[in-house]
Amino acid sequence: MFSRQPFTAPESMLLSLLQIWIPFLIWIATAADYQTHHCVLNTTSNTNSSTYYSNLSQVLDSLASDNTVTDYQFLSKSAGNRPPDIAYGLYLCRADVLPDQCRNCLLKAREDIKKTCPFSKAAVSWGDDCMLRYSNYSMVTIMDSSTFASECNKLNISEKASEQRRLWEAAINLMGQIATGALNNVKNKFVASDELTYDGNRSVYGYVQCTPDLLSSDCDRCLRESIDRLQQYCYGKQGARVLTPSCNARFEIYRFLKFTADPLDTSGKNKISSYIIAAIVASIGVLVVIASMCYFLVVKKQRPVTFNDLNNETEQSLKFELGTIEAATNNFSIHNKIGEGGFGGVYKGILQNGSQIAVKRLAKGSGQGELEFKNEVVLLAKLQHRNLVRLLGFCLEDEEKILIYEYVPNHSLDYFLFDPSKRSQLDWLSRYKIIGGIARGMLYLHEDSRLRIIHRDLKASNILLDEDMNPKISDFGMARMIFGKQTQAMTNRIVGTYGYMSPEYAMHGRFSVKSDIFSLGVLVLEIISGERNTGHLQSGSGDLLGHAWSKWKNGEPLDILDPSMVDSTSQNEVLRCINIALLCVQEDVELRPLMASVVLMLNSYSVALPLPQNPPFVSRNRVRNMTSKMMESDDSICTASPSEAPLITEVHPR
Repeated sequence: MFSRQPFTAPESMLLSLLQIWIPFLIWIATAADYQTHHCVLNTTSNTNSSTYYSNLSQVLDSLASDNTVTDYQFLSKSAGNRPPDIAYGLYLCRADVLPDQCRNCLLKAREDIKKTCPFSKAAVSWGDDCMLRYSNYSMVTIMDSSTFASECNKLNISEKASEQRRLWEAAINLMGQIATGALNNVKNKFVASDELTYDGNRSVYGYVQCTPDLLSSDCDRCLRESIDRLQQYCYGKQGARVLTPSCNARFEIYRFLKFTADPLDTSGKNKISSYIIAAIVASIGVLVVIASMCYFLVVKKQRPVTFNDLNNETEQSLKFELGTIEAATNNFSIHNKIGEGGFGGVYKGILQNGSQIAVKRLAKGSGQGELEFKNEVVLLAKLQHRNLVRLLGFCLEDEEKILIYEYVPNHSLDYFLFDPSKRSQLDWLSRYKIIGGIARGMLYLHEDSRLRIIHRDLKASNILLDEDMNPKISDFGMARMIFGKQTQAMTNRIVGTYGYMSPEYAMHGRFSVKSDIFSLGVLVLEIISGERNTGHLQSGSGDLLGHAWSKWKNGEPLDILDPSMVDSTSQNEVLRCINIALLCVQEDVELRPLMASVVLMLNSYSVALPLPQNPPFVSRNRVRNMTSKMMESDDSICTASPSEAPLITEVHPR
């Protein structure tokens, strides 16, 4: 909880305008093209030069460039004379888009599917406006709802369960109605959209569509299954979509269909007029004014939240007296010490009521320590998640800077993972649970918390394990908030740990949520192998990333598996986690998945995984280059993994 000065008159006017235009702003923010795909991996040795792939290229080019768009934006084609060389393809465009929009979407889908599924016998690519699909068998009239992709609106409808329930009851009711309407829609076969008003003045908008070649019974079953999945995968969000090769279903709290003459409404209402179009054009002008006001009144005044922003209520509820902490830790006895870092020690303490605590005591006179101290208090006071370590309080007294956390009894992940005698205590089930918990905690930081946080120092020693071996992400001294639509930032103060830092951050100071994604990928490979990323450097065989990538390319990914848990693993889960990890550490930032996608890929086997392309290879020379680059800044804070000479000793909290 933070306080600030009362709003000025211009700021109040800005807020009023934003309240009026927020639905339109949401529409603008969500208008970015959505693109995903599913690849059916080829199990043969065929290559792109084979007859089948030659026919396939012909089909895809023909579908993507065909100038004929049917009444239902649906077309199927084939090329080749006899099996197994015949290639089949089809597309389905959303019924509200114009022919040019349909073709543009298909061209983009063709490039996506060629790039992401280069050696697949069958694949499907979904975009906002279209679906493009191919296979080595005829797909016409065959319903496929087992292959699907789900996409949730990134925003929660509310923290109140009652408001979530009301929206979703209205949404599911609407989707059921328009699914029935789609089956009875003679003019536009198997397509329908409508809106529903609930709670007096709130609206929800829905859309369903099947490929028109299906039987009515198959379309009905596909839509019902998709509507069920909306709630299964996205409950609580402001919108959701489920895409299959045979149908799709979507709802949002804003109008997401194109602003064209709308033939989809089964109620016969006229959706758009020239006056509305004129109003939309005028709205764009108003948005320009609002954007300018935002820049001068908000962005120009924007500053990082500081310790002084904590209001009295929060301060009093979190503040500990120094005497209480000294008594709990036996005056910071060496026997209570459980960790030591560059900014001070970590001690176990017991309060008078018997509660166990972990006390982080920052070294006196450390200017950097003061910065990190304020950073952690401000951030953690706002964050609550089962996979984040919980801040209980702080103490600022007699030049002491102290943070008080919940005590997590089972040490840190590296305590088990990199110890030959202890790693056997982590079987595959435990490691898989740890991977999932870390991903959920990072998703909360990146997308679901009230603040948007980049951790910047995700590593094994910063993952604490509770009594049930559930992971808790700790040490937010290096974390940074990013604001609004900001996706990345730059710094000349490089912080973090060698081996976990993404190349764009270590070399150029650019950090984003994708920097944390890179660190997660490294961490997942360490959890699977039981080896440090930089451990291979000592033997001259490259880092763990290069080793894992080499094994993946050679078809031997399971060779990196920790021998101590070979008998306890699920090979499918291990292979899936290795694939996800290699996606996370790709050199190209844009190719790395977002944390929401990582969580979905970990939890749903129906989501197809793309193939990783270009993980970075960290050689001895590259590590030296990174070190040289980072040392150019006098205020860099770097830690090395134990296989290297550290600049600052790593913290090993318990």
